[in-house]
Formats: sequence, C-alpha cells, structure tokens
Amino acid sequence: MTVINLFVAQTNEKGRGVFTEFDISENTIIEVAQAITISAKERIDIDKTVLHDYIFEWGNEQQECAMALGLVPIYNHSYDSNCTYIMQYDTQEFIIQTVKDIKAGEELTINYNGEPDDGTRVWFDAV
Repeated sequence: MTVINLFVAQTNEKGRGVFTEFDISENTIIEVAQAITISAKERIDIDKTVLHDYIFEWGNEQQECAMALGLVPIYNHSYDSNCTYIMQYDTQEFIIQTVKDIKAGEELTINYNGEPDDGTRVWFDAV
C-alpha cells in the first residue's frame, strides 16, 4: 500500500528512482510493502542472479533473505538518505518512512546499510 503519491522516473546517475509529487513531512509512512521470504538454501541460487542486488537480510537470525514488493526495489541508496526502511518479520512487511522533510519532485532514497546516515561502504560502492 502506497500512502503518498509516488512515481518512478529516470535519475541522472542511478537509473530509475522513486520520486514524490507532493511535499512530504518528516516521519511520514509512505509505503507498506509485502515481503517474499527466501530460505538460506534458496538464497544460494538467488545470489547467482541480478536479484542478489535487490534482496535484504531477513529474520531475527539473519539466516534468510527477503525480496520486497511494491516500489522498495527501486529506491536508490544514499549515505544521507531521506527515508528509512523498517522490516517487520512477523507481518512480512517493509515499511518506508521519511526521516526528513521532502520537497515535491525530490528523489526518495534509503541507506542500504539500514540507518539513514550510516557511512559504511555498500557492496557496489568500491573505494
């Protein structure tokens, strides 16, 4: 379920991204997306495909992974993101919530490390 009017468009540097048509206030839930959970055994095969770049570590023990539905796979990474994601293992959902005020037309980003300002290098951002 998408709460705010979002759209997908080309970015200058990162391919497609998620944008907003309207201003959005900080701490607004903008999307609740369903998750498809994948076992550790099945992940071995997923890691050999392009889907590897779109899965999240999943579960209390982080032994599984999950693919998010909705717009979640399209949000681009930023070390200074304006949104965060919350993984709800019990309901198998991803919640996307703003962590800053966002202006109409602005791209919505998440930090793939999990925390909006975590500067730890991600796998595709080699030094």
